Amino acid sequence: MATQVEIPHEHANAGVEGVGTGPPAAATSHTVEIICGPLLNYKHMSNESGGPTWHGSVLIVTTPGERHPLLNLSPLGAVHPNEPETAFSGGHSEQVKGELLYEDPDKAFWRFRIHVPMQKFESRWSYSVKGLSDDNEAHPVKPQQFVVPSVTQSMRIMFHSCNGFSVGTDLKAWVGPVLWNDVLRMHEQKPFHVMIGGGDQIYQDSVRVNGGPLEAWTNMHNPHKRREYPFNEKLREKCDEFYYQNYIKWYGTKPFSDANGQIPQLNIWDDHDIIDGFGSYTDHFMKCSVFRGIGGVAHKYYLLFQHHIPPPKSTYTTDAPRTMNVGEDGPADPYQLKKSFVMTNDTEDPSYIIGAKPGPYVEEHSRSLYCQLGARVAFCGIDARTERTRHQINYPETYQQIFSRLRKEFEANREIKHLILLLGVPIAYPRLQWLENILSSPMLAPLKFLNKRFGFGGDLFNKFDGSVDLLDDLDDHYTAHQHKRERRELIHMLQKLSKEYNVRVTILGGDVHLAAIGRFYSNPKLGIRAENDFRYMPNVISSAITNKPPPQAVANLLARRNKIHHLDHDTDETLLEIFNRDPGPPGAETDGAAAAAQNDHKAPNGAKTSNGTAKVDKKTSAKNHATMPSRNYAIIAESNPDPTYSSSAAPPVQGQVSTTAPSGTGTQLSDPIHPKDNPRKPIHIGEKEAGTGHPAAQGLMATGLCGPYGLDVTLRVEINRGDPEGRTEGYGFSVPALDVAGVAPRA
Repeated sequence: MATQVEIPHEHANAGVEGVGTGPPAAATSHTVEIICGPLLNYKHMSNESGGPTWHGSVLIVTTPGERHPLLNLSPLGAVHPNEPETAFSGGHSEQVKGELLYEDPDKAFWRFRIHVPMQKFESRWSYSVKGLSDDNEAHPVKPQQFVVPSVTQSMRIMFHSCNGFSVGTDLKAWVGPVLWNDVLRMHEQKPFHVMIGGGDQIYQDSVRVNGGPLEAWTNMHNPHKRREYPFNEKLREKCDEFYYQNYIKWYGTKPFSDANGQIPQLNIWDDHDIIDGFGSYTDHFMKCSVFRGIGGVAHKYYLLFQHHIPPPKSTYTTDAPRTMNVGEDGPADPYQLKKSFVMTNDTEDPSYIIGAKPGPYVEEHSRSLYCQLGARVAFCGIDARTERTRHQINYPETYQQIFSRLRKEFEANREIKHLILLLGVPIAYPRLQWLENILSSPMLAPLKFLNKRFGFGGDLFNKFDGSVDLLDDLDDHYTAHQHKRERRELIHMLQKLSKEYNVRVTILGGDVHLAAIGRFYSNPKLGIRAENDFRYMPNVISSAITNKPPPQAVANLLARRNKIHHLDHDTDETLLEIFNRDPGPPGAETDGAAAAAQNDHKAPNGAKTSNGTAKVDKKTSAKNHATMPSRNYAIIAESNPDPTYSSSAAPPVQGQVSTTAPSGTGTQLSDPIHPKDNPRKPIHIGEKEAGTGHPAAQGLMATGLCGPYGLDVTLRVEINRGDPEGRTEGYGFSVPALDVAGVAPRA
């Protein structure tokens, strides 16, 4: 029997095609009642108008049945008004029509595509949605602003991950997403052009506890019954409502919500955007209906909230067999389309690299990203969750697609000097195989049996597959034993790409809830300086911006495991000892019993030292300079300012650090690493004095280090978890541009 499909008349007139009957009634109000937003996204750059054009989108969630909303977009002026030339070229005010992505009886998702001509100067733009209700205190009528780089600038990047709380976290002790206050302060002083979300932009884990729709299923002791449990339409509706409401709550929480409308987002998901450990449990368990069902629901709202694109026509349920192999042109579930509308004629943004075949558990194709971040920096984000199993991270075909795209882009634009590669989890990180072996040892079998039958062991074992709870996190790591080959092949592909196109690669990673800087580099025996070393790839590990860090003992253990590893005969790796001291005023750390009490959330914050300085939590042992268990985020920007405004940069606001390069910086070359040197210490000029004393530490200064195309990297680390303002301390280092010329062949 054919499915009855109707296209609402109003949507058809707007050029939007879709499926579903749509909500039963149209709105009569002349105002748009906003539920969530606006959320601003960056998409890509192009030369469609004869010059560089910035492409993005704005998303709002409204009550259903609204007339088509309009967005007003206007140029405001130069970020630095004392520029020699500040007249806009091709920039003018315009109205943008909203496109309906999805609608049901409770909500409607509207997208506005915006296209901004890039100027000879760094420009500020304003947008507002026409007709917003002015009586909603949570969403007042207030124009939003964002900043677009000049045609000669590369983007100033803010990077974050783990933007939520794990189940069981003491939310009062950790205050909330307060580091976004620091992000906004930094943005006000020197604007970010993009913020990259490295995964876990939202935590959905409470779906299985505290009355969540999966609580009863989670608490089943019989693993067979849990695997065979149906994901029927009733359960799908409950999970759909849970995931939607969780997004509405979190994306409407200040100060995170304030950042969402001002700094364009660029996101790749990870497990907590679905549920903790998704993809890393045993294959026979991951294939159960409940996991496949919540994978579909989470993917639906991930596309809508984080990418501003329409969802699939329907998601997996056991009541409708046609949903079990969903494809773009596949059959839809008529029940899910009842009183709903889903756009079907959307044009894919060119930034997407879409996997050739669906993932094994999420019945959808992976979506990796490629786009240019201004004049000389490229970005690639690998979707390392959709295709993940316990034994693979991505299909081989997906890597082929990604590297084919990178080669195509680098061939077309030889001005690209740097590739920022986003991976959900770190790749240059201490090995923990010894811990994996212990946690998966047959010696734990009796304890697992007691846990399944009688609940013995409590939280030591997870409620999903009965394994030790930490094991799914370890299985996520590229350094896990089952991912070692895939990891090595990925690094070799990056090395080959870097050498072939003379492009430096910097890797971003999160997930582990602490900050660190890993690096791959050529074996010192080869005698290659960092500026000429295509194997030198830093891994900026920034996590978490909101979630609580691991205990100090875990961070210290990881630091002790910071060995010098050999990826192959020519490539070594280790963490940089960047943390010269704990964040905060020197000597202000609590110690002894007081520190332990604070770590147990028992000590009040705001205590004072003998000289009146506010005490802060002690983060690490005196010997740990490689891992930082404190909330954090990262800033990445070119080391040399845009030449169009470097000589006329606005003077710093009182109390701020100068944003221009310090005198005396140059482009001298580093000495090659000597085989007897300790590579945990700085190995080139940009790493010299890495930490709080480095010129890049504040995140506001262009250091001028590491050649004309170097990058400055800043880790902004929370000083005290009890501070509602989220104040941070900066740790900096710089990344040299790559010049492979002059590298002598190995003897």
